[in-house]
Amino acid sequence: MADLTMTRLYEVMIVLYAISLVFYFTDYFYKQIRARRVAFWLVSFVWVIQSAIILLTFVETKRFPILSLSEGILFYSWLLVTLSIILHCIARVDLPVFIINILGFLFASIFTFMPKRPTGIVSDTLISELLFIHISFAILSYAAFSLTFVFAILYLVLYRLLKKKKWSHVWTRLPSLQQTSNWMNVSFYIGIPVLSVSLVLGFEWALLTLESLSIFDAKIIGSFIILILYCFILYANRKSKLTGTTYAWVHIYAYLLVVVNFFLGSSLSRFHLWY
Repeated sequence: MADLTMTRLYEVMIVLYAISLVFYFTDYFYKQIRARRVAFWLVSFVWVIQSAIILLTFVETKRFPILSLSEGILFYSWLLVTLSIILHCIARVDLPVFIINILGFLFASIFTFMPKRPTGIVSDTLISELLFIHISFAILSYAAFSLTFVFAILYLVLYRLLKKKKWSHVWTRLPSLQQTSNWMNVSFYIGIPVLSVSLVLGFEWALLTLESLSIFDAKIIGSFIILILYCFILYANRKSKLTGTTYAWVHIYAYLLVVVNFFLGSSLSRFHLWY
């Protein structure tokens, strides 16, 4: 009965999310304020459903549900929905909210239709608060880099429109190029320290908990490559060696590497079998 209830929640979540994207699309291209309000409330209800799924899983497993790949994807999607709601209420930016919700819908769909593994993947002896914090911070950094990715795309769109002088009423609700660049940097600056803390805590947890640890694990190597890459991007930007559209494109490629590491790194890893 519990499994059937969860399945129905997954289905309702995906249907409502898909409908909300249609309303967001209608609002953006046809300036329908009523459609935007409907889309916002539908996304808010999706957030409630995702929160309910997380809470029900927490009650069932007696732990915060982020220890398996599917649980991590759900938490990541929940963070994206949360960010879209915050941006809608505070920043009043339409296209970034739309793009973030597309990403959120993509990961929510992956979570819904991917095979669910048993929740007891990690033995009780391996579970600790340090592990939860490590994984939570890792996914938080992914959410921050997702925002950087969204604003990088928006920066390229704005730059192309301004260069080609093809401005129309569709693009009048976009922020300025400077605002987009600032938001891209803010999310980028947040993501780096959060990811750094996650890797330090994960390494500390592994040293304290595991009998043997190989630093040549695919997920470990991939995570440190991502951190080094983002640190290099930060350094190059501060030295004015990466600016403008090149800076935006680098962020797009870096985020794609984050997604590859999230899925492929986990499947190839012998260490992060639950993650």
